[in-house]
Amino acid sequence: MPTGKTGLDGRHEDLNGRIDRKRSDAVNKNLPKPIPEFSPLATVGTMREVTGKVGLKAIAKEIKKLRPS
Repeated sequence: MPTGKTGLDGRHEDLNGRIDRKRSDAVNKNLPKPIPEFSPLATVGTMREVTGKVGLKAIAKEIKKLRPS
């Protein structure tokens, strides 16, 4: 149940203060900061599978380790 407090990217915090996660079917090109190492049509779920990470910042950090420029 949301507390009414706005969290990251307009998402709401639950009663424990956790911010809602992005849905796994969200598409990279629609994210606030798309991750350039992935296709614009890649889903967050696919990015989580490739990197083993959950959060968008963690995914972006991990993919840079896996695929250095």
